[in-house]
Amino acid sequence: MATSAELKQNILNGGYDQAFAKLYGADTAAVAAQRVRYVDMIDHFEENFGTGRTVCLYSAPGRTEIGGNHTDHNNGVVIAAAVNLDIIAVVAKNDENVVRVISHGFGKIDDVNLRDLTPQPVEAEHSASLIRGVAAGIVKDGGKVGGFDCYTTSDVLGGSGLSSSAAFEVCMGAIFRGEYNDNDMKRFDQVKNAMISQYAENVFFGKPCGLMDQTACAVGKVITIDFKEVGHPVVREVPFDLAAKGFALCISDTKGSHADLTDDYAAVCREMESVAAFFGKKVLRDVNEETFLKAIPEVRKVTGDRAVVRAIHFYNDSRRAGEIYEAIKADDFDRFLQLCFPAFLLQPPFPAFPSVSRLVLDFQKHQKLQLPIRLFLGVRRMLVCKDLANNFIQTADIFIHSGIITVHHRLPQKQVVIPRCALHNHNPLRIQKRRKGDDHILAHSNGRVTVFHIFNN
Repeated sequence: MATSAELKQNILNGGYDQAFAKLYGADTAAVAAQRVRYVDMIDHFEENFGTGRTVCLYSAPGRTEIGGNHTDHNNGVVIAAAVNLDIIAVVAKNDENVVRVISHGFGKIDDVNLRDLTPQPVEAEHSASLIRGVAAGIVKDGGKVGGFDCYTTSDVLGGSGLSSSAAFEVCMGAIFRGEYNDNDMKRFDQVKNAMISQYAENVFFGKPCGLMDQTACAVGKVITIDFKEVGHPVVREVPFDLAAKGFALCISDTKGSHADLTDDYAAVCREMESVAAFFGKKVLRDVNEETFLKAIPEVRKVTGDRAVVRAIHFYNDSRRAGEIYEAIKADDFDRFLQLCFPAFLLQPPFPAFPSVSRLVLDFQKHQKLQLPIRLFLGVRRMLVCKDLANNFIQTADIFIHSGIITVHHRLPQKQVVIPRCALHNHNPLRIQKRRKGDDHILAHSNGRVTVFHIFNN
């Protein structure tokens, strides 16, 4: 326990360097950047909530999905990983039974009176509902809640597929656990924190999500999760050292937004369940795949084609998640790459895009780069600075000559604009060869998978 001033001094003196290295990578520049980030957050806390208060720090990471896309809500299997982008919070308890949260860059304060722990329609789809929902979930499970003042800052990119909302929920749960429940990891372990967070998002926020996002954010590391038993997900750590393979995860910041997408998310779950209902089951996990495949003509008549396609996706991606796990366990990285990338991108022939085929084969031969072509169709263009990585620009240059991307000459000379195209699902996984000395690739193996930043305009 320390005052805000004492905590800042400790950070500046290197007292948190070991923790920063574990969370964000041992790179000296990365650790130094986190010192500045945390001290800046505490400064903002003091400006808004006063100085001399006893405070604590909390962190919850974003997550990336590796396999098992949109299967968790139908009791499927997923493989996911926490990333080195996180939400951090500085917190001081108060005696008012009110939670006040200021999130950097949002220009507002969430002011939540804990005397009423029922859903508030006016808060739906706003962060205040998540705070209230997490508090309600903790009380529902026999825990205690109380007021606190909190300032947060986050580099979990909103709308990027990194689950910024789940990270926020998990962080709030960790605060209530730490401040009012003696950090009881037996009653409120990480999976329980995830389940409480899902409850908050489903019931209070109004988004019918599964449990994968919250579990990955709460547990951390690289994990596989089997959701077969409702309320009792089986979580297993995957011993995966991506950096040792010379690779890092690449996430593109498309400046996307999930606003107004609640109905779309709900439709995925609803349509999968409509197929399950055809067989008298609640979820697809309870429907034998072969039985489903044989009955597709009849199922189509009742549920429609989109529901059938989504059911096929469920079976394929649940299976793929399990296969990825087995490949990692066997240290078969080539198999891992085959499973993470569409086969047509890794194996000849490649008649549709012959120049891209040559690129893939060339990079495979020379072990320079596994082509990060898992790009999306019809999503925003991303701006890539040529200083980021020579190998990536080699890729971009061939894309240019293939007509897949275009250069906008009005932009500075060291910039190219790349439209995201051609992917079978919306998984944000990119794999890029790490180049020694590249500041933007901070690959490490200490608990969280590192994100390689590609910013767009």
